Amino acid sequence: MKKPNPFPFSDNNKRYYSFDYYLRQKYGSKCAKVPLDAGFTCPNRDGSKGYGGCTFCSSRGSGDFCADAHMSLHDQFEETRSVYTKKWGNVLYIPYFQAHTNTYGSVEKIRSMLETALSFENTVGIAIATRADCLPDNVVDLLFEYSQKTDLTIELGLQTVHDSTAKTINRCHTYSEFTEGYSKLRGLDVCIHIINGLPGENSEMMLETAEEVAKLKPKFIKFHLLHIISGTPMCNDFLEGKFDTMTREEYVDTVVSQLELLPPDTVIERLTGDGVESDLVAPLWSRKKLVVMNEIDKEFVRRNSMQGIKYIK
Repeated sequence: MKKPNPFPFSDNNKRYYSFDYYLRQKYGSKCAKVPLDAGFTCPNRDGSKGYGGCTFCSSRGSGDFCADAHMSLHDQFEETRSVYTKKWGNVLYIPYFQAHTNTYGSVEKIRSMLETALSFENTVGIAIATRADCLPDNVVDLLFEYSQKTDLTIELGLQTVHDSTAKTINRCHTYSEFTEGYSKLRGLDVCIHIINGLPGENSEMMLETAEEVAKLKPKFIKFHLLHIISGTPMCNDFLEGKFDTMTREEYVDTVVSQLELLPPDTVIERLTGDGVESDLVAPLWSRKKLVVMNEIDKEFVRRNSMQGIKYIK
């Protein structure tokens, strides 16, 4: 006889607070994020803080799954929505401004972007990807304003709490700068992104990142596996043998250990990222995403563990 799942925020076998469960409980329906490219850039691309962007990042600034950036936001949304409708039928949508840094511009441009997203059919919220060092006071005021109009989530790329790693990947901000920006968003829903497998980091360092994020108590978190994407500076380093990628076993073990450290009520938006298959150089095992997810589930059972079991308040 199957033992009942001891984790409270789940209605299946997941021993972590999945984003799918959160959305179904909140909206009573399946929801899908629609990635969008609003035409922004980043301060470590245009020379404001650096050039070339983060060394792992493609030329589309993590917007590889967005529709053509030359299309209007409405047309981008409709193109992707039509694909989702064929796959899932009628669902609810969250426009997700994913490409580059979406608060790195004028208040007028950001307001126009948000107003456009509010007009999209069957939307229940908006997500905005940005950097913690691109949150001037007037933009923060605008974000609070729109949080009163819709369910707004600010997605902050942290990647690592280790400044030595951040320097290696050309992140162009420190952890102290991240926490300063994060503190401005208190009262808003924030999703923190971290990347496992960055060059020079071992399992202990990755767990330290999870421990620090746990102290911040974000509403959401995304875990990413480092993907080596062709044409990036990091790909050149990888092909020159300067570092290696994680094995599937290492990744599963690390993610489960990180989840044990997080608050049990932090929603896990993602446990591993996607790389464009044609551009993915390594690790090739990451193409089998469902296998990775299943292995995480099995590791929790093997440990008789769950998210938050080692969280220290």
